[in-house]
Amino acid sequence: MERMASLLSIEDLRVAFSLGKKETTVLRGINLSILGNEIHGLVGESGSGKTVTSTCIIGLLPIPPARILSGHIYFDGKDLLSLPEEQMRTYRGRKIAMIFQEPAKYLNPAFKIGEQIIEMLMLHMGMKKRSAYERVVELLRLVGLDEKVIDSYPHELSGGMKQRAMIAMAISCDPDLIIADEPTTALDVTLQVQILALLKKLKDMRKLGVLFISHDLYLVSEIADRVSVIYAGRIVESATKEELFRNPLHPYTRLLMHSIPDAKKKGSKLATIPGQVPDAAEIGNGCAFANRCPIAKEDCFNDIPSYVAYENAHTVACYYAGKIWQIL
Repeated sequence: MERMASLLSIEDLRVAFSLGKKETTVLRGINLSILGNEIHGLVGESGSGKTVTSTCIIGLLPIPPARILSGHIYFDGKDLLSLPEEQMRTYRGRKIAMIFQEPAKYLNPAFKIGEQIIEMLMLHMGMKKRSAYERVVELLRLVGLDEKVIDSYPHELSGGMKQRAMIAMAISCDPDLIIADEPTTALDVTLQVQILALLKKLKDMRKLGVLFISHDLYLVSEIADRVSVIYAGRIVESATKEELFRNPLHPYTRLLMHSIPDAKKKGSKLATIPGQVPDAAEIGNGCAFANRCPIAKEDCFNDIPSYVAYENAHTVACYYAGKIWQIL
């Protein structure tokens, strides 16, 4: 099944970080496409490369110590990686916006919420202050906040209110793509549900493309239209949400699903994946998951498996994709 033209397309993105004279590759050929009016979930354990991928898209990768080895990020007909910083600023915030994991770190404590959003509208949209003020009131109402928040400082808001304020800021300039980097991690379950519902609503209202980054496969299953699973700097499986949960093909994906807490398993030991994501400097020539994989064979340790396309736009990088084994 042929997919529509992508809003954003990442091709063979490779990134390295240097510490002194030593350089380590942390992204090892990321391939990812996001459509307009689609929430694309990017899921994986901590240290798998999710945030590095997002900072490459928005042009906030710290260079140095980071270095882009190769690859392309196409958006709006342009390769973002080839743009000078001055031109990239016209995309950042205006065309591509980001919702950060901990809004308290990114909301300026010295300025009121309204002042911070007004500044963006005046800078990116060329609005006069009065028009920008009225726009901020509309945005705050849209994300479920009272207009009084416009005169509040970040420290006067709860965690959920800060996150909503950051979402209002992210959508203020009508971007085409929003990157939501673990936006519900610091929130309780009730607020998580509200934020997920809000993101879905905004996606439908504004036909946004959303990259939803999380380590929580359950959250991703609640919000995403399509899901990509990342491990040690490489996408190992990608499919529609329905296809991925119906027929997970990569052993890592299957083990992630098995580790989702389930009320039906109450009283039993919580399932985990043995071991941990390897340090980027210690990844060998083969599949990075081989040391933790229950079905790995000799070829898994010697060569990196290529991507194989299955039905329903389902791709996976594994020599033994779909092989059934007993999960303990």
